[in-house]
Amino acid sequence: MASVAPGSKGKVLLAYSGGLDTSCILVWLKEQGYEVLAYLANVGQEEDFEAAREKALKIGASKVFIEDLRRELVEELVYPSIQANAIYENVYLLGTSLARPVIARKQVEIAQQEGCSHVAHGCTGKGNDQVRFELAYHALAPSIQVIAPWRIPEFYQRFPGRQHLLDYAEKMGIPVSQTRAKPWSTDENLFHISYEAGILEDPNVTPPKDMWKLTVDPEDAPNTPERITISFKAGNPVRVTNDVDGTDITDPLDLFIYLNTVARRNGIGRIDIVENRFIGIKSRGCYETPGGTILRIAHIDLEGLVLDREIRAYRDEHVTPVFGRILYNGMYFSPEGQLINNIIPLTQKTVNGSVRLKLYKGTTTVEGRWSETESLYDMDESSMDVQGGFEPLDSQGFIRIQSIRLKKWGSTFNQQQQQQ
Repeated sequence: MASVAPGSKGKVLLAYSGGLDTSCILVWLKEQGYEVLAYLANVGQEEDFEAAREKALKIGASKVFIEDLRRELVEELVYPSIQANAIYENVYLLGTSLARPVIARKQVEIAQQEGCSHVAHGCTGKGNDQVRFELAYHALAPSIQVIAPWRIPEFYQRFPGRQHLLDYAEKMGIPVSQTRAKPWSTDENLFHISYEAGILEDPNVTPPKDMWKLTVDPEDAPNTPERITISFKAGNPVRVTNDVDGTDITDPLDLFIYLNTVARRNGIGRIDIVENRFIGIKSRGCYETPGGTILRIAHIDLEGLVLDREIRAYRDEHVTPVFGRILYNGMYFSPEGQLINNIIPLTQKTVNGSVRLKLYKGTTTVEGRWSETESLYDMDESSMDVQGGFEPLDSQGFIRIQSIRLKKWGSTFNQQQQQQ
């Protein structure tokens, strides 16, 4: 293990964003006698990482690590979530949840590399992220110790409100850009951005127009539809082409970044919901998930053409909701998380084909789909105009057999009704 500074309680690797909370936490941890190392994960948020590095060093971090995790996020978490059509409570596409496993995994890796006895984060004591980070820490490094300042009475009683943090920052010479003028908090990655707290805590308050950061207001989006085609292989997007400007992209990361670009300018991906947090508290959140919204719509549509009915039904019942809960509840590094991750690809072997989409003022409309190798659709068989090898008389026997139990139930039910 690496040496520890004299008089120090040990080394702690802090998940650092450069914002008010984690900057104050960094200085507070030094006050408590820890040697603090700062870790910034680049998961696609619009951030000046070098400025954050300089700030962390200025306020006392002994080392700063900046890790580009965008490709890991897209290939290991985002695309499997699309394959599974993962969703939470039928509306939330799990944007914050998806980034936590790769962030926590790299934090543990660096902490072990640097001989840190502790890891720390700035998550609140009421939210989901404290659970997601810490369950990941415990699964990946069972012996590591966790410091969660927002659950330490000495910390949260000293800083009961935002103004107390601002006062502390001024006293300790911590440069901050945050003010009381921003009445909500955000979390951003390549998949989405979330908004919560502040004025949004009243579920009947309409989000102000200038809150939304990623997408143009659908009302202000272009008046001309934009048309793209997304091709999938084994359920993963492998190509996107733009019918308007001829764009053609195949690299997994570049493809997703491009889908974000076209979705953002067409106002796609906004939702405003009240959800149930894992710890039992309801929370109002607003989200923008531009590229992910387009991908999920295209993937679901293609499955209708190429995926066997029973496989799809099994996946929809036993994989989609379970994977959503696993991600939301921070159980990605768990036995059930590993099991579901192994199952997802098995359901996607035949999901090969392309989907044509129209993007227009906040909407994504499927205009067509095809598969050269996997289509289970037979035009003649499905046609109302030709028999196509299907014998209509067979339906008579099918219906007769299906009705056996219904006739018995109906007879019993009618007798009971008459007796009443």
